[in-house]
Amino acid sequence: MELEILVKNFKSKDHLAFEELYSMYHKSIYGVIFNMIKDTEIANDLTQDVFIKAWNNSEKYSNKKGRFFTWLLNIAKNTTIDKIRSKSYKNNKKNVSSEDFLNSFMCNIDSNSTTNTIGLKNMVSNLEPKIKNILNLIYFEGFTQKEVSEELNIPMGTVKTRKRNGLNLLKTLFV
Repeated sequence: MELEILVKNFKSKDHLAFEELYSMYHKSIYGVIFNMIKDTEIANDLTQDVFIKAWNNSEKYSNKKGRFFTWLLNIAKNTTIDKIRSKSYKNNKKNVSSEDFLNSFMCNIDSNSTTNTIGLKNMVSNLEPKIKNILNLIYFEGFTQKEVSEELNIPMGTVKTRKRNGLNLLKTLFV
């Protein structure tokens, strides 16, 4: 089924469209979330949350503002940042057993292959270093634009411009 029709049916609460879009995008969304949170169980839960949020707020999506996948990525990024900043998550991370630490470390080794399922990390790595750095911080490390601005000591407008330029370059690679 064509993507436009799938999205239209998704917005009309068609369960088959939901299943098809989930099948198309869940691995990519999971990869982005996992790279930010580094926990398989939480990444799986948040992936489910992202699709539920998209389903419940499908009327807010507009193809005039961007592609459906980009909309899902933004939901994933915001959902993950909310989780990372939550008090319960911070408290859980304070008391990590040595076994959990080792498991987390071993899972990290697989994170690149998960993200590279669609070649996204390779595409980003081929961008100009200034743009690549900003996209890595925002989409793979979970930084906000303000945090990137402070971290790199550059104006917020520069962060936004480089992010937009980078996403536009990536978009041309996907089309």
